[in-house]
Amino acid sequence: MKSNRLIKTMLILLVIIALIGAIALIAVLKLTGEKEQSTPSADEIVESSIDIPEITTNLADGRYVKISFKIQTNSKEGKEEAEKRDFQIKNIIIEELSEMKAESFKGKKGMTSFEERLKQQINQIMQNGKVEQVYITSFVLQ
Repeated sequence: MKSNRLIKTMLILLVIIALIGAIALIAVLKLTGEKEQSTPSADEIVESSIDIPEITTNLADGRYVKISFKIQTNSKEGKEEAEKRDFQIKNIIIEELSEMKAESFKGKKGMTSFEERLKQQINQIMQNGKVEQVYITSFVLQ
């Protein structure tokens, strides 16, 4: 009797462990599969990106910067909207630059922080699309 209960308990534990393992395997496969699919190809990036031509403006400390960007959106519709909002995007960039000092651009962290701020501010005005990434394509600080 005791050995029969022990065998039943062990079988139940083995089934539970197997179910937990199967669920964990499915979850891992789904998560890794989504990451692979969400990475766009170079052609898809180009199709959904706009170029912001070189902007020259003063910084808060009296120096000036010449800078241009490529803005990657999440879709062709997002690209079309960004092209229509070109003047608003340039305004956001100029306003952001006018409050910055030359030392804000030091190192990778400074540039990445600036790109992220621009991304967030541009996304606030976007309605049909979303900015995925802002790239600085040229940069001269004097």
